[in-house]
Amino acid sequence: MTTTANSPSSSVLTPSVSPETQHEIEQFLFFEARLLDEWRWRDWFNLLSDDIHYWMPVRKNRLRVRSFSQETTPGIQMAHFDEDKKSMESRVKQMESGTHWAEDPPSRSRHLVTNVWVHDIRNDLGVEEYAVRSYFLCYRNRLETEVDIWAGQRDDVLRRTSTGFEIAARTILLDQNVILAKNLSVFF
Repeated sequence: MTTTANSPSSSVLTPSVSPETQHEIEQFLFFEARLLDEWRWRDWFNLLSDDIHYWMPVRKNRLRVRSFSQETTPGIQMAHFDEDKKSMESRVKQMESGTHWAEDPPSRSRHLVTNVWVHDIRNDLGVEEYAVRSYFLCYRNRLETEVDIWAGQRDDVLRRTSTGFEIAARTILLDQNVILAKNLSVFF
């Protein structure tokens, strides 16, 4: 999905799926959040498609009148994450290893997902794909005093498979442009 945070297309904002499909997708997103909160990274990784693009661009502060539409722009720009399936697997292996310094002892996290909009984007090959916009709040506590809270939106492309859904693309837009956390060792 190429829609930016500050110029959503009306098709993304207007659901175009049945209530049953909406419910299925919401349940998938809630299940995904549970996997992350329970440190089940391999199970979460298995929800990613082979052609996944996982992207969290750095947001820029822009004046509303002159250049607000350029807060995030496609193309070459700085990103906190710009990953494919292979690099995601490396991150998951690192989390599973037990030797990830930023996660030993492990963080306690809670992923909250809300305001889910779904739009059918069936492609020319007949594959069922859905543009899904959701808002999230991710809370992380580590050690005694480290607390991080991230809020933002995710623009996903979910693909229906014979076993359920898989995440084909994810763009994460944080509501902050400077990350104050010591690390970004969580998945969004």
